[in-house]
Amino acid sequence: MQVSRVSLGDVVRHLLVLVVLVIFLFPIYWMIATSFKPAEAILTRPPTWVFTPTLDNYIYAFEKADFGRYIGNTLYIAGVSTLLVVAFGALASYSFARYNPGDGHIMFFILTTRMMPGIAVIIPFFLIFREIGNSAIGKALFIGLDRPFSLVIVYTVLNLPFAIWLMHSFFQDIPVELENSARLDGYTRFQVFRKVVLPLAAPGIAVTAIFSLMFAWNEFLFAFILTRDVARTITVGVSGFISQQGILWGPLTAAAVVCVVPMLLFALALQRYMVRGLTFGAVRG
Repeated sequence: MQVSRVSLGDVVRHLLVLVVLVIFLFPIYWMIATSFKPAEAILTRPPTWVFTPTLDNYIYAFEKADFGRYIGNTLYIAGVSTLLVVAFGALASYSFARYNPGDGHIMFFILTTRMMPGIAVIIPFFLIFREIGNSAIGKALFIGLDRPFSLVIVYTVLNLPFAIWLMHSFFQDIPVELENSARLDGYTRFQVFRKVVLPLAAPGIAVTAIFSLMFAWNEFLFAFILTRDVARTITVGVSGFISQQGILWGPLTAAAVVCVVPMLLFALALQRYMVRGLTFGAVRG
């Protein structure tokens, strides 16, 4: 029986990987552990490693702080904005990929709009939604400050340039000959796009939807400025446990777990699809 030899370099590399994993995963472990600690065991020195788990922090977050409503708002805002980004982004990026106006300069201009810092446009957004909310049209369409659909509009506008830029290369890598063959079979341009192009570009569309969903789920600045109570999201809800009287560490960590863990599990579950989508078309023949 042949025994494989482990070199010193392999041992060092594995130890380094282990150290990096501990450094990055320990804060997540500490957050989850703290969310199950009793209040008297959270700020003890030295830290309490062995304790009796309790759900009091989660009960406080959901019953007294109404955190369940924030989760519902976030699911609605993130889901609807992601659908709009994928729908409009796919149509726009396919058009740019096939007709390529401006020899790529328009694509670069679209991407530069995403490079603008959010703090530079937050005041115009605030003023616009304040005026719209005071008008009859805004009240009829439920658009204005502290309205969930206002955040849907903001996140769609912010994510759309990135989605167009990301999906553009995926549509470029689809052979035009396939579309021409479908046109000869009697398909209209939209039927070609829906029945031929979209299935082939599914990995790129999926990874675009994943990134858009994660951005909308984790965004804080616009949700903090444009909402008060009705449309508050989970990221803003987490900050609500920090007050002038002190920090409610137990409910705060419980809310943070609810905020972080779903996206963490979502990213781990779809990791292979993300890698496949990002490497789709990376090697051109």
